[in-house]
Amino acid sequence: METEKLIWKGRPSQWTNFSFYFLCGVLVSLGLGLSYFNFSVNILRILLLSVLGLGLVMAVWKYFDTRCNKLEVTDQRIIEHRGIFSKTTNEVELYRVKDIRLVRPFWLRMVGLSSVWLDSTDHSNPTILLKGIANGKEIKEQLRIAVDVRRDIKGVREVDFKQ
Repeated sequence: METEKLIWKGRPSQWTNFSFYFLCGVLVSLGLGLSYFNFSVNILRILLLSVLGLGLVMAVWKYFDTRCNKLEVTDQRIIEHRGIFSKTTNEVELYRVKDIRLVRPFWLRMVGLSSVWLDSTDHSNPTILLKGIANGKEIKEQLRIAVDVRRDIKGVREVDFKQ
């Protein structure tokens, strides 16, 4: 039995949620700002406090959802652990990876992060996303090499049929 070597281990950056947190901040600010006005209708005051609470709850939930997403990339497979209350573990063998893309959106590039997309032949996980990670370019290259090595070891060849 071969021992696996860890290539990368980590979790997505909270920077990937910037626009979501911004929206939640607008909701909280709107709720706080309008709650200082003296409305004679209690229903309106309850509605404003609900908007404030909704913004806070959504932001906290998104934070923990991202925080509880753990990724491991070894020289044999990619393992993803997700979930806040219920946990799910997904695994994709590296020899199943067909394509690797490095995506560097402007807002992530500003903070030195990128995302690595992997397309695979795995039925339950056709697309794997390593979102908001540092050193994405180096990790992509390490993955590319590991995929080739793993395919050679397994004797797997990719064949495309034209339709």
